[in-house]
Amino acid sequence: MNDYAQLLKSSPVVMMEFYATWCEHCQRMMPVVAQIRELLGDSVKIYQFDIDRHAELASEENVEAAPTFIVYKDAKPVWRYTGEIDGNVLLQKIESFRN
Repeated sequence: MNDYAQLLKSSPVVMMEFYATWCEHCQRMMPVVAQIRELLGDSVKIYQFDIDRHAELASEENVEAAPTFIVYKDAKPVWRYTGEIDGNVLLQKIESFRN
């Protein structure tokens, strides 16, 4: 997906979240991700993809469960996590790639 490649280049550090609307874990992570997006502002781009609407992309990225978070630095995947995660841990992980 060419658009995905463009999104990866939209910032030095990008986080992608693959979620599902029916997933309880994803629903609990939504306000956490929103807060992280607010804290980081424009320094890190955060994009969210519904795995049901973007099944082909999820498959290409080897997403097997939701939520899955993938952090990219310079358009290369540097960290990946599947499942609920503490917001502070997620924020620290993202920020660790900003330097």
